[in-house]
Amino acid sequence: MPSAFPPGDPAPEDGSLPSAALEGMRSRPFSVYLHVPFCRVRCGYCDFNTYTLPELADDGAPEGFLAAALAEVELAGRVLAPAGPPPVSTVFVGGGTPTMLSPAALGSLVRAVDTRWGLEPDAEVTTEANPDTITPAVAAQLAEQGFTRVSLGMQSAVPHVLRTLDRTHDPDGVARAVQAVRAAGMQVSLDLIYGTPGESLADWRTSLEAAVALEPDHVSAYALVVEVGTRLHGQVRRGEVPAPDDDDEADKYELADEVLAAAGYRWYEISNWARADAGRCRHNLAYWRGADWWGAGPGAHSHVGGVRWWNVKHPRAYADRLARGLAPVHAREVLTREQRHEEQVMLQVRLRDGLPVADLDQAGRRAVAGLVAEGLVDGRDAVRGTVVLTRAGRLLADTVVHRLLAG
Repeated sequence: MPSAFPPGDPAPEDGSLPSAALEGMRSRPFSVYLHVPFCRVRCGYCDFNTYTLPELADDGAPEGFLAAALAEVELAGRVLAPAGPPPVSTVFVGGGTPTMLSPAALGSLVRAVDTRWGLEPDAEVTTEANPDTITPAVAAQLAEQGFTRVSLGMQSAVPHVLRTLDRTHDPDGVARAVQAVRAAGMQVSLDLIYGTPGESLADWRTSLEAAVALEPDHVSAYALVVEVGTRLHGQVRRGEVPAPDDDDEADKYELADEVLAAAGYRWYEISNWARADAGRCRHNLAYWRGADWWGAGPGAHSHVGGVRWWNVKHPRAYADRLARGLAPVHAREVLTREQRHEEQVMLQVRLRDGLPVADLDQAGRRAVAGLVAEGLVDGRDAVRGTVVLTRAGRLLADTVVHRLLAG
């Protein structure tokens, strides 16, 4: 089941934001996230806000969702109008499995964003997709609808690992999907997961080498996290499968970095590698750099000018609020200056571009020398005034963040 809401404060029913949050928005990058909450099956490890159609019955079906999402884009336009936000630099359609909707339906969401704010001429427009939902015809239609990038949930190239993860595609289907996306002229990203129960180091190498052989523009590799409330959590709790092992996941991260680097991929965020700067996911970089974005859809999160909010989760409740002319917001929080600083350190230190030493407080600056001595921060970058993690530091990023904040 989806994870629980964080605590927060009540939000205005019209979705309005404090004037201080809108101030200067025109000069800041602006992105849009669109959450499509539907999946064919619920993977046992997933705690995202997703629903299979049988779970929804007739409530919150795709047609109703689409109308509600379009209504939220219109509401967002009204809320942000006083700020005169800039054209949208990135759009990311996530889920769920967005490609359970037709390319035309997904395209209608992108056109609504373009109509409301305008897209930058070189805007990055991404959709996530399961490999078995991408055919040459679907890929061509996505490109026609304005998409520039497809992020494919490959997860593994090993059949028994895919079965454990409840994935519905086979390894050969990934190659077909990559070929279709590339033939349509879009960038390709592959998402991998390591640390699945029963996955050996050799299995993980097989997945990495299979991904590299497909020559995607971008690769993400995430350690499996067993989330409370998921089917996998129940299996681990009952002793049916072993819990992921920290040392095993560290070995697999190091192997990923070695294999990807040897193939010409450069890390730009702890869990993300690209063949060239143009292959980086600009949308996710906006998150890590603390930019503004509006998240539309059930359970979607947004951030503008230090105000963060999140929508009600169930598609029926989401659509009902919008049908009544109300913002679909469940709660929000106004970040303090201290919270914004903490988030900047936590997020920017994950990037290869690094965190400016000048942005740390005095105690944090003093901590940098010790982190360099321990091999967690690159000494040459530190001399140039930037905190950049070494490979060992990437494995201990939480420790580095704690030290930089605690001094």
